[in-house]
Amino acid sequence: MAVIVNSVQPFDDQRPGTSGLRKSTRRFMEPGYLEAFLQAIFEADPPGDDASLIVGGDGRFFGREAAETVIRMAAAAGYGRVRVGRGALLSTPAASHLVRTTGAQGAIILSASHNPGGPDGDFGVKYNTRSGGPAPESLTEEIFARSRGISAWRIETQGTLDLDRPGETRIGQTVVEVIDPVVAHADLLESLFDFDAIRALLAGGFRMRFDAMHAVTGPYAVDLFERRLGAPPGTVINAVPRPDFGGGHPDPHPDHAPELMAAMSGPDSCDFGAASDGDGDRNMIVGPDGFVVSPGDSLAILTALADRVPGYATGVRGVARSLPTSRAADRVAAALGVPCHVTPTGWKWFTSLMDDGRITLCGEESFGTGSDHVREKDGLWAVLFWLNLLAVEGVGVRELVTRHWRQYGRDAFRREDYEALDSAVAATFMADLQARVASAVGTDLGGFQVKAARDFAYVDPVDGARAQGQGIELTLSPDARITYRLSGTGSSGATLRVYLERFIAPDGEVEGDLLPLLEPLSAASRTFAEVEARLGRTAPSVVT
Repeated sequence: MAVIVNSVQPFDDQRPGTSGLRKSTRRFMEPGYLEAFLQAIFEADPPGDDASLIVGGDGRFFGREAAETVIRMAAAAGYGRVRVGRGALLSTPAASHLVRTTGAQGAIILSASHNPGGPDGDFGVKYNTRSGGPAPESLTEEIFARSRGISAWRIETQGTLDLDRPGETRIGQTVVEVIDPVVAHADLLESLFDFDAIRALLAGGFRMRFDAMHAVTGPYAVDLFERRLGAPPGTVINAVPRPDFGGGHPDPHPDHAPELMAAMSGPDSCDFGAASDGDGDRNMIVGPDGFVVSPGDSLAILTALADRVPGYATGVRGVARSLPTSRAADRVAAALGVPCHVTPTGWKWFTSLMDDGRITLCGEESFGTGSDHVREKDGLWAVLFWLNLLAVEGVGVRELVTRHWRQYGRDAFRREDYEALDSAVAATFMADLQARVASAVGTDLGGFQVKAARDFAYVDPVDGARAQGQGIELTLSPDARITYRLSGTGSSGATLRVYLERFIAPDGEVEGDLLPLLEPLSAASRTFAEVEARLGRTAPSVVT
């Protein structure tokens, strides 16, 4: 072996957030920065005998170089085998699936998810464990502790890597296998859904568009929709992964998918549109006339109709949502007689519930939906689920959603982000809100009365893991909620997210634009939190 030991000074900003460590690309490219964090991972969870590791990412700038560094450092750490996606590409749900099917010790996923890419964009490193899911908080805290005391990193220099050539080679004593990143995950998805029904739908004149946003899902989507399901060539747009995502923002949001939204508008609109994000774990579902399905509604509808799909024909054992996600799934779960778990934000909190067999489906308001087929959210899985439902129900996107509202009611919902806040100021702001929770009940907020208030804490019912300070939730009358939370997915500064929700009963005016109903609630959220006085902001940076 030709292992080189390199000295390094610890970095003070390597605490992982809800989905790994995300920083600017240039920060990750600083000498020793990536290597120090990887060394901390390998020391916090050292490889066992003959352990294997999965490696890949979303194709963003610096990804190939980082993948080679991961592989060589894994070899120095003692991994017996590393499987890496061809071209260093591998979607997050595909990586989770490979960990589970190959018995790997874990996966290192090189992605900043929906954050912009390129040399002036963001980069990220996430570690998934033996379950296939994100590292639990106990492990990410151990990784952070190791990073603060790191003094050296180790790398294997022997051997040559060609990430574009499938097959095996050796780096030192470690076998490195370059694999097709698509086929295993596509096969898994085909096993869950009625591809014959979807083929018939597409063959009958039903037209769809999928926007891969020049991110990792392009090759997966072409294989699934155009090859396996027979959709016409060109159904998948922006299909080739680019280091800078083609200059776009790889976030499945109408503002970032103009080509898709144009295809879903006007007299010649497609019947169905969808998009995914940088690493393939988020989804946006769009109907004709630009009708965007709320992520909370999507989770509720998939839960209500799960037994229409082959992979979930026996129904669901339970469902889970993050605290800020709308309560739409709660009402479906109650009607089905199954539990609905409310967790902190971050997919890792769903993993133990799935491993213990307590839930089948889960989702977050940030366009993430998934099931126990992997231990990550899965954008293409959600798209196929919707196509399967449209095929067997014989209705369009809007009709399916409206039918659901008329049965269960509707949650008018939106998220307001206050971005690029000073981290210390934001932390003080949240601490002040936490101190005011106990006295909030009974407060009148412009026509709303605070009926309950809490600083959300969570105890995992399976493993006893605890999480404090996960968000401030105000429950209001008439039926509404405001939730405040600091985001853990940004690469710099802090982002305050404020979630607004009002419920309209099934016999009420559930159709149409209900956002005007949220304006008084938005004003109430700013008044209660004293946003202008404490943060110097009169309006959010982004509204979703």
